[in-house]
Order: sequence, then structure tokens, then C-alpha cells
Amino acid sequence: MNIRKLALTIAVIVLVLFSVITALPSAAVAGKSRTGPKKSNAEILYSGNESDGQTVVNELRTWSNPDYTRIAIIMDKESTYEYHLIKKDETGKLPPRLYLDIKGARLARGVRDIPIGDGLLKMARVAQYRADIVRVVLDIDNIREFKVFPLSDPYRIIIDVRGERKTELSRADESIKTLEPPPPEEKEQQPPEEKAKPAVPFKPGKIRRIVVDPGHGGHDPGAMNPDGTREKDVVLQIALKLAKKIREELGIDVVMTRSTDIFIPLEERTAIANKVNADLFISIHANSSLSKSASGIETYYLNLAKTEKAARVAARENNTSLDKVNLLQAILFDLMANYKLNDSARLADDVQKNLYRKIDKQFGGTKNLGVKQGPFYVLVGATMPSILVETAFISNGTEVERLKNSSYQDTTVSGIVEGVKEYIASLK
Repeated sequence: MNIRKLALTIAVIVLVLFSVITALPSAAVAGKSRTGPKKSNAEILYSGNESDGQTVVNELRTWSNPDYTRIAIIMDKESTYEYHLIKKDETGKLPPRLYLDIKGARLARGVRDIPIGDGLLKMARVAQYRADIVRVVLDIDNIREFKVFPLSDPYRIIIDVRGERKTELSRADESIKTLEPPPPEEKEQQPPEEKAKPAVPFKPGKIRRIVVDPGHGGHDPGAMNPDGTREKDVVLQIALKLAKKIREELGIDVVMTRSTDIFIPLEERTAIANKVNADLFISIHANSSLSKSASGIETYYLNLAKTEKAARVAARENNTSLDKVNLLQAILFDLMANYKLNDSARLADDVQKNLYRKIDKQFGGTKNLGVKQGPFYVLVGATMPSILVETAFISNGTEVERLKNSSYQDTTVSGIVEGVKEYIASLK
């Protein structure tokens, strides 16, 4: 009897041990001879606890041409980071590279290396360097300088790389097509002074391509009036008319960052302008204020905000907080080393002057708020003269009606075009 019980007990123990062993992963049993595909660190971390508090690196994006590359690292929240440039060693065995470590972060599934091969960078590589560090490595071909800076909402780290073209290339970039949808129907007759003048061929000189950027779009409505008027809609209408008039009257190629109601991240708008080798960048917006009596037009170019009001306008257009704008201002000193600030200021002055003159003559009682400067995300990194035009206050009862008025839109477009013409005429 005792022998039977003992044998039964041994059999039960063997059965339990066999069940436990067969339930274990093959790697735990076979050690280095683990069968099947090996998971990466990123996949292991991603399949873990989603509420572990780590920053998640969700996407890697690039835009480039032979003398400019922008890398955007998009994350779900802020994280500290550091970057290092490793120059080519004397033996030539190790290639030069720039790497950036994002701390307290993990890599989301599906984020992959991106081949670039634009003459500046060979590839952007991304990996889970350690359990709490995501590393992005840029394999360098030939660069002159680079800048690294953060943007907010969503948090992303931008890396701008610049260099010299190895060969002479055409200014045209076939990868981005010029967008020219039909303009909205014009229900009102144009003002008398806007009638076509006798055809005199305009000579664009050095200006061959202009990027027109309608602010906001998609899930970002921009500023809104209580009557339901949205900034994204009225500025798109103005921008479409502006693109058409520039092409027809100035004979200059136009690329629009958006021609429909879609969302384009701020860093992509400037990247598009750089990618297509634009000569000017004009971003169209509508102003807003807590004070319903605030009115007028103003034009901005990228620089440090000299007033709190300018900083607040930048915060609103950046879709972020005043604190984040102050943070951007702290790094703008370094970022603006090669910006065409003088050219941007002159373009802003020419546009503001002509825009005010046209609108005030046609509608009267318009306030000229002048040319101002501020830290606008959409202008950061532009390699050409760039401005942001606040066409009217959507928060003002009178001006919101103007913004919806086809005649006001046409007059606004005419003023901007006259300003561009004056700027071009001043170039040597």
C-alpha cells in the first residue's frame, strides 16, 4: 500500500514538473539556442506596462534636399535629451555621425530606420539603446552645420542639418507638385482700383518660387468667433486667391503647404519651403484677442518678442503656452545665426505698408499695427525671407465680417502682392 502511494506521489510530481517545463519559453530552457525570431528591445518594452511613465517615441520623419535636411522625432510627452557629434576618425574606419539620446524613453512598435541619401545624411537610425534610452543616429555624408531644438504640443525634437550641394541642381523639385485648385467663386465685384491694368510684363528677378502657407487646418481650427467663423477657413480662402494672383500677375511659381482643410504640423510647413527651395515664405493668419475692440492688421517676422503682446500672439499661433514661447526665445539666439532677418524685416515692412494702404483706402478706419517680431514655430528653420501676416481680428465683430467678405479678401491679396512686388523691386 505504501509502495503504491509512493509511486502515485512520484508520478504526480513528474507530471507537474513536465507541465511547468513545457509552459516555459524555449529561450528559458534552451538558453542561447532559442528558436524562432528574436524580439527586439523595443518590442519587449512596448509589450510591457503601458503606464510605466516613460516617454514613448512614436515617429521619425524627414524632409530633405541636397543642402538641407530636417528630422522630426515625435513623442507623446516631454523628455530630457542630449546630443553629440562624432567626427570621422583618423583611420577612416568609423564614419562621422550625430547621435541623440532621449532619456526615460521607449520606442513604439513600428518605428524604423529611414534611408535618406541626400548628400548630407546617409540614414537616420533609431533603436532602444538601453531600457530607458532611445537613441537616434544620423549617419553623416557631408554637413556644414546642424541645429537641435524642441517644439511642443505634441512634443517633438527637431534636427536641422545644412551643407553644400555637391553638384549644380535644378531649383525645381518634382517631388512636391504646385497645388492650384480652382479659387472660390467670387460673388462680389472687385473694387475699381483692383481692375486689371495694362499688361506690363513683371520681372521677378531672383524670386522664382514662393510658398504660401494658410495657417492651421484640419483638427486645428485656429482662432474662432462666437458666430462660428474659423480662422482655418478664412485664411485658406485668402491663401488660394493669393497663390492664384501671384502666379498670374507676377509669373512666379507658388507652392501651398495646404490647399484643402487638412492639418499640417508647423515644422513641416517650413520644411516644405526649404525642400522646394522657395525664395519667400508667407504664412496667412487671422488675429484674435480677449478684447473684442482689438482690431487692425500687423505683419510679423521671426525674432525675439519685444512685448508680452507679441509673445501672446506667438503662443496662440504656436498652439502652446506662454511659458513654452519663453523657452523657445531662450534658444532662438543660437537658432537665428543664419536666418535672413534683415530680408524678412524688409519683406514684412513692404507687405504691411501696402496691405494697410489698400485696405484702409477701400474700407476705411483700419488700424495699422505695424511690423512686429516674435518666436513663431512656423518660421523657425526657414532658409528664405519669411513672414506671418495677421490679416484682421476674427474676434472683432466688424473685422470678422470683413474676413468673410470676398471683396475684403481680394483687397488683402492685392495688398500682399503689391508688397511682394515692392520687395522684389528693391533686390539688386
